[in-house]
Amino acid sequence: MDRARFVRLALLAFGLGIAAFVVRGTTRLLAPYEVAVALSAPLLFAAAALLAGLVVVATLDVTGIRPVE
Repeated sequence: MDRARFVRLALLAFGLGIAAFVVRGTTRLLAPYEVAVALSAPLLFAAAALLAGLVVVATLDVTGIRPVE
């Protein structure tokens, strides 16, 4: 993985997190709270999973096991 792709994935994770809150807020205007949470949860979980994967890649880079080029 090159550094540019790593940065793009980090920005994607950040965008997914913001999108989750936007979806929750706008859905809350039209639907009950439980529906808003159910619609925004997959976005937030995707962002968390992506960030967890990026932490693993960054850790492997720091330890020298798999460098990010």
